[in-house]
Amino acid sequence: MQQNLQELIDNSDIAMISWNNLGFEERADVLQHWTQQLPVNIAAMVKFQCLNALEYVASFKLMPGPTGETNELYCCGRGVFIITAEESVVEEAIVGQLAAALVCGNSILLCIPDIQYAEQIKIQLEQLGCIAGVITVVNINYLYGLVNHPQTAGVAYCGDINGAQKLARQLAQREGVLGQLISEVDGTVLPIIGSQRYCLRFVTERTRTINITAVGGNATLLELGNGETV
Repeated sequence: MQQNLQELIDNSDIAMISWNNLGFEERADVLQHWTQQLPVNIAAMVKFQCLNALEYVASFKLMPGPTGETNELYCCGRGVFIITAEESVVEEAIVGQLAAALVCGNSILLCIPDIQYAEQIKIQLEQLGCIAGVITVVNINYLYGLVNHPQTAGVAYCGDINGAQKLARQLAQREGVLGQLISEVDGTVLPIIGSQRYCLRFVTERTRTINITAVGGNATLLELGNGETV
């Protein structure tokens, strides 16, 4: 199964690139269309995550450079996220984790006890425009192998404190880059998933530099440094 898990993660990683490139607005649009198929309480959670992402992480910040270039600070997805939860967790929690991760540009390894529900989510979203491979349903029995894999960016978990501690230890002990644990241990009130800035946990910051000075940089600075007076 190790080879199959590697293939699943590789495919998820590839799909994430195309999904991330769509941008926040287009990803949110797919998820907003999904709400029309959901019960009112579940739909409200999806809308909540989309609105928060559009408000807090969708825009970029312009940072002019000292030599004339333009630097844009922006947010994008972190990579391949594992979404998992205990069997007793309400659907709002699972959907909240999923919506936050997806609208921020990540791909998902959906690893929950109810595999039929997971497949239903995958089919619904792909029919509405979610790129194939962005959501991959994985049997809960393979959760340990996914968490230990160095290629996964992190785990979004909803359950009890014991489960969260176990996942934290697994992530700390694995090889490679330390994976992030995003845990919710109150499966009823959902104080973490229900917070406005929950989406911040699923993004990373990047800088895009645009050189608008052509060859040679800032002409004024070059003139000041040539030792001659005009």
